[in-house]
Formats: sequence, C-alpha cells, structure tokens
Amino acid sequence: MLRAGIVGLPNVGKSTLFNALVANAKAEAANFPFCTIEPNVGVVSVPDERLEVLAKLSQSEKIVPTRIEFVDIAGLVKGASQGEGLGNQFLANIREVDAIVHVVRCFDDDDIIHVSGSVEPVRDIEVINLELVLADLAQVEKRIDRVRKQAKTSKDAQVELAILEKIIATLNEGKSARQVELSEEEEELIQSLGLLSRKPIIYAANVSEDDLATGNEWVEQVRQIAQTEEAIVVVVSAQVESELVDLSPEECKDFLESLGVEEGGLKSLIKATYELLGLRTYLTTGPTETRAWTIRAGMKAPQAAGVIHTDFERGFIRAETVAYQDLVTCGGMTAAKEKGLVRSEGKEYVVQEGDVMLFRFNV
Repeated sequence: MLRAGIVGLPNVGKSTLFNALVANAKAEAANFPFCTIEPNVGVVSVPDERLEVLAKLSQSEKIVPTRIEFVDIAGLVKGASQGEGLGNQFLANIREVDAIVHVVRCFDDDDIIHVSGSVEPVRDIEVINLELVLADLAQVEKRIDRVRKQAKTSKDAQVELAILEKIIATLNEGKSARQVELSEEEEELIQSLGLLSRKPIIYAANVSEDDLATGNEWVEQVRQIAQTEEAIVVVVSAQVESELVDLSPEECKDFLESLGVEEGGLKSLIKATYELLGLRTYLTTGPTETRAWTIRAGMKAPQAAGVIHTDFERGFIRAETVAYQDLVTCGGMTAAKEKGLVRSEGKEYVVQEGDVMLFRFNV
C-alpha cells in the first residue's frame, strides 16, 4: 500500500489536515507544539468515479477502490536531528514512507501560535529540509566508515563508496539527497538507507478559506522553492477540509464551487502523489467486484497481473484489455468485443492508465 508521511513544523495545520483526510482518525489537533505524541495512521480510499460506472455496467456486488495510507508525524523543530523537540523517533517514522507531504503554513491567524513567532514559509521549509539533510548526513557518514573498510577488498564496496561520497558532498552543502543524480543500479545500492531528503516531496501550502482558489504571496514563495527541487505544490486549506467532513457529496461540491475550486484537498494530494511517484491505475470488473489496482508507470502486463497475485505473473498467458472510455461508450464488454475494441495483449504490453483488464494464466 502507498504510504505518505505528513510532516511540518508544529501548528502549521498538519493534524487538522490529517483529521480531515481521514475522517475517522483520532489525531488531536490542538493549539500547542507536539500534540501528536505517536504517529497517527489512517487509510483512505482513493476517489475514482470510474469504479461506480463500471460496477453498474457489470452489475458488480461490490466496489474495491485502491487505498493510500497517511501517517501524521509529530511537528519537527530546529534541532530535531540532534534530538530537539521529540527528535529522532519521528525522523525514523519518515524513513518508512514512500513520499513526504510537507505542510507549510501560508495563512495568518493571531489565535494560532507559530513556533517561530511569524509566518515565513521559506524559513519554515528550510528548517525542516535542513533537519532531514542533517539526519541523512549522520547516517551516510556512519555507512561510509563501514564501507570504506570493505572497499579495500571488495569491488562492490568500492562502487557503493563512490556513490556515498557523491551523496555526502551534496549533503555537506546543505542540499537534499534528491539533487544527486543516480542510475537505477546506484539507486538500488543505497535504497536500504532510506534517505529522508531523497524521498519525493509534495509541499501542501495550507491557506485560509479566502485564498484557496487564488493562493497568495506565501504560496508563490513555496512554488519557487519547489521548482528548484522538482517538487510539487498543492494548495490546500485544512480548515476547509475539516468543514467538508460533515457535508454530503452534493453539499461538498456546492461548497467548493462557492470557493472557486473544483475538488477538495484529498483528491488534489492523491493526484499529486500519483504524479510524483509515477503511478497508474488499471481496473478489473465483473459480477463479483469492480476494483482499482495501483501500479508503477511502465509496468508490463505480467507485472501488473502480479499485483493481484504472484501466481498471475508466473503463469501469465495474455491480458484481455479495453480502454475504460471505449468500454463505457459501448455499454459493456460484449459490445466492445463485437466492435473489436477488446485487445489480446501479451507479455510485452505496457499497461496504460484506465485499462480495464482480464488476465488469462496457467495455475
């Protein structure tokens, strides 16, 4: 399951956003630092309107969306990498996620205390990013000491050492490990380190209700930083999200439209996460269930089948495939087959977003 860690300074709206994204979550959103003592975890269904449409066509008994796990990690402060605030235990929690959602305060409110005394997104981002860099630096230095000894007799260790030295040079400049270009093979060699500053990052610019549609000067500052890091910015309003929780789908739509936006923060964050991580969704449908499956872009049919079950990949024969829109336009699989829109794809087929697939395999 995809995991995204929500991080940020205390009182930037992290837990409010988490509570809204995961309606049944019990993270306490209080107006003081460190209100989240343990990482709170919530699993949410990924919104996908295609599932309802396909379920009606197939008269499916149930719908199974794909899911994403959000982890609300306690507010970091300057010095966290050295144990300040609640320290290293939370940095360890970040190592376990696929992507980081960095919530940045882009709203002014005298009633909500800012841990640094004022709203300055650039400074806040630098504080968090530097703590991640410093934590990585300590870990890479430790690893280098071990690998350097092994490199005297091992060629593999020599290769790893060269990679680590390239990374540590960047970290020593205060830059994130994301800025180091590595090949796929090199990436695999350092994957076990779980470098915090190498994880893909989404900046969630948390604004007031009035700025949700247009953003503000603070949001622009966040965007400028994101451009230099090849990161993604999503404008959200934790307060608006918390209000959406109690509304019906129709009321949500009307409320968002009144604010000048088409979708809520959950959809925006999930879209951004999928884009950042290069993820795609394919679909299966039938009388029993209609279901969404998450895969990485570029996956071939056997690999995609393996997401359902490893036996599907091992015994893969072919995949009966039709584009979602073609299937809907035809009104069902039978009509789509009659029009020649259902294709028989083999082992080299690269699965596309929205493919509706039925796998044939040997047990």
